[in-house]
Order: sequence, then structure tokens, then C-alpha cells
Amino acid sequence: MSDLGLWLGELAVFDATVEAVPFLWDLAVTDSVTGRSGVIELLQTILEHANPPQIEVQHAAHRAVLDGRSLAEVLARDGDAAVQAAARELVTVIDGHVCESCPPA
Repeated sequence: MSDLGLWLGELAVFDATVEAVPFLWDLAVTDSVTGRSGVIELLQTILEHANPPQIEVQHAAHRAVLDGRSLAEVLARDGDAAVQAAARELVTVIDGHVCESCPPA
């Protein structure tokens, strides 16, 4: 997960980040995947990071995470305590998300 984080969201968001977010949501909701809380944390990292030179990429990556809010709500009720905690934190971050690339709804 740490290597994936470096490539998708820790330093900035990239074109690949936009394409990877739906896959990350799929991993987060698949019970057989180990480390689902880490996947959720990576989604939060993507939402919290930027790429000012490529504002349209930043917006698309953020939008992909924001669009998964209903999945985060489901995960906040998961049987795994670590998944629950990470998902609750992500819902909070989604609900409070404000950045230059994402105009208020």
C-alpha cells in the first residue's frame, strides 16, 4: 500500500490516480481483501492532496473519491473495526472537503 500511495496520491494526484480510484473503492468493499483500512486511508490521502499545475486532474481524482461517499457510509458499518474507523474518518473528510478544484455543490 505504501508504494501504491506514492504513485497515486501521497505526493500529488496524477492521471493514473483518476483511473485507479474506482478500483480502490472495489478493493475497499471486498471482504476478502486484506488491508482494506489502508485502501480507505489511501482514498482519503488522494482527496487531501493536490496537483495545482493540473487542476483538472486534481478535480477528477477528488470527484472520483467524493462519488464513493455512499460506499464509505457502508464501510463505516463494517464488521472490521479498522475499516469502520478509516471509513468514518473518510466520510468526515468528504463532508468537509473544500479545495480550489472542487467548487461547492
